[in-house]
Order: sequence, then structure tokens, then C-alpha cells
Amino acid sequence: MSESKQAWLALENGEVFEGLSVGAEGEKGGELVFNTAMTGYQEILTDPSYAGQAVCMTYPMIGNYGICPEDSESARAWPEAFVMREVCRTPSNHRSQMTLPDWLMEQGIVAIEGVDTRRITHMVREHGSLRCIVSTEDSDPKSLVQKAKQVPGTAGRDLAAEVSCKKPYTWNEGYEGSYPTEMPMVHDERLKVVAIDTGIKRNILRSLVHVGFDVTVVPSSTSADEILALDPDCIFLSNGPGDPSAAKSVIESASVLVSKKPVFGICLGHQILSIVFGAKTFKMPFGHHGANHPVRDETTGRVEISSQNHSYAVELESMPKELELTHINLNDNTVAGMRHRQLPVFSVQYHPEAAPGPLDSTHLFMRFRELVLDQRSKV
Repeated sequence: MSESKQAWLALENGEVFEGLSVGAEGEKGGELVFNTAMTGYQEILTDPSYAGQAVCMTYPMIGNYGICPEDSESARAWPEAFVMREVCRTPSNHRSQMTLPDWLMEQGIVAIEGVDTRRITHMVREHGSLRCIVSTEDSDPKSLVQKAKQVPGTAGRDLAAEVSCKKPYTWNEGYEGSYPTEMPMVHDERLKVVAIDTGIKRNILRSLVHVGFDVTVVPSSTSADEILALDPDCIFLSNGPGDPSAAKSVIESASVLVSKKPVFGICLGHQILSIVFGAKTFKMPFGHHGANHPVRDETTGRVEISSQNHSYAVELESMPKELELTHINLNDNTVAGMRHRQLPVFSVQYHPEAAPGPLDSTHLFMRFRELVLDQRSKV
């Protein structure tokens, strides 16, 4: 292996870190967030919700089980840059087909190792998400910091439109056998769901198929009339990146669809549904990014450990009376789920499909199916 090339990470607050390049050469910038998951780096890297951001992993060694193509959550990697304390170049895993550094180079992701990720994490905790630049080309601290200050943030950007599919497609791949164990496979009546793609993950699609849905995925720009013309039984609003208030086309479509069909939203979909009903969203200081966040279901009292990835949240005080708070994030008491008191609409701020993360909340996909069937019985 050739000698590693130097790389630099600069933050808008003036801090500059020197390390080694372990990905593509070049220079990329984004909003720096940290992820607390111990595993699942491939799923994190291929999650479209990270578009516009640079990801710092808090776990000290990343890449120890290599890259397994079937674990990707989309067709490509999305973060602007990737930051690690140490990368593993000799993975031990019978499923691995290449090393993480080789894959990062293949994907064109600028990545750096050998920096103090603990210190970086403390800075983000203290100052909030910081704009940053990762470079293998520029070693001048003043120049790098100036470039970091010019990186666009995510506020006001409809990043969901940038990551969405370009044309509709069907998805019919589920899970093999009965996995996940808490989500039994449904073999009887199939239901038709249209999923609005604002950055949807493959494990969400697999989960919907697993519990009995035939899935059609449509671009985020698809109108309500076009969606209804597909004659679905229900609607799904997906996860995705960026400012939910900037996703104007999805908000417009969802405003019509909520009174026509049962709707389930996850993450960005949850925020968009809340906006539709009159609530407000806000940009969090450093967001929730990890596979270990406790959430309490207010309707059952059950606490579930969840996978989360979002930089925006719904403002509790702005929620109208028509919305019932159903889930609370126990780390900071932010809104983690809601349902409408009259309409068959509910949503959560976390990822019940996990990938990566625990399977505590996979039952929500079955809850969606049961809601659809219940509405059908009333017609």
C-alpha cells in the first residue's frame, strides 16, 4: 500500500485538524454532525438524509468489517465528507467485498482519519453543527477556515428534491424469512402504498413489503392528483435531508393527501406532516444522529431504543390540538412522534426500520397496515 497522503479538516470556528486521507482526493464541505453508532457505517454513508453534511463518527475505529454491497441503503454514498479517529484497512468479515478506504475512493467521498474525534464532538456539542471543509489539497489554515465559513448550511435548502428519484418505480423486495423477528411477514391480502421519496432508505421499502404492502415510489415533486391517480390504499412519507419547511412540493401534496388516505411518515416525513397541520419546525443545535436513542411511547409507556438521524425537529408548543403527542425523545424531551386525533395519520421522528440500529420499533410498520385495514372496514 502506498504512503498515505495528508488531509486537513477545518471548522468555521477557526479550528484546524491535520490527519491522513483515506478516501478520494479533493476538497468538500458541509455541516459537520457526529454519529454515535458503534456499527453501521455503510448504512450511514448510504443514507440520503446525510446529503449536505459531513459526518464525524464518535466510535474510535471504523471499517473493521469492510463493505458488504447488500447492506447499502441506497445506490451511492451521500455525505460531503467523512471523519474518523482510525480506519481499519484489514477487515475481518466473510461477507466483506472491499475495504472501507477503497470504497470511499470509489464513491468519491473525501475522508480523513487520525484526528481527535472526541474533541471535535465536544465542539459540535458546545457550538452546534459547524460548517467545515475537508481537503487533501490546501494546507493553509487561514484559507481552509475561510472556505469553511463559505460552505452553505442546510437551512432553507430543499435537499430532499436533490436526493429524490427522477421517475416512479416499484419495489418488491422484502426480508428473507421472518427477519426482523418482531415484525412477522404478511402473506395474505396485499395493500397498495405510494411512497413519496425524499431520500427513502431501502430497509424502509423492505419493511413495507414485509408487512404486506405493494410499493410504488414516486419523486418528491409528484402532485397529489398524480399520486391519487395510482389508486393507492395509503401514503408513506419518507425520511430525507435538509430543512422540512423548504420541501414545498411535498408539503403541498401532503396537504391534500392527509384528508384522502391513511398516511405514515418517518423523520422528514414526520416533520412535513406536522407542518401540514400547522406546527412549526426548528433547527436543532447538533441534531440526533445515532443508533442508541431512547424513545418513550406515550400511548403505552413502553421505552424503545431507536435509530435516529435528523437535524430538525417539531416545536412542541406549536402543535395544534388536532395532533396528539405520541412519542418523546428521552435524551432531551423533544417530539418523537404524533398522530392526528380524527384523521388516520401518524408519524415518528426516528427510524423503525433501523439500518443501523435496534429493532425495537419495527412493529410500527404493522401498525400502519392495521390502520389502513381499519379504515377500509369503515368504508
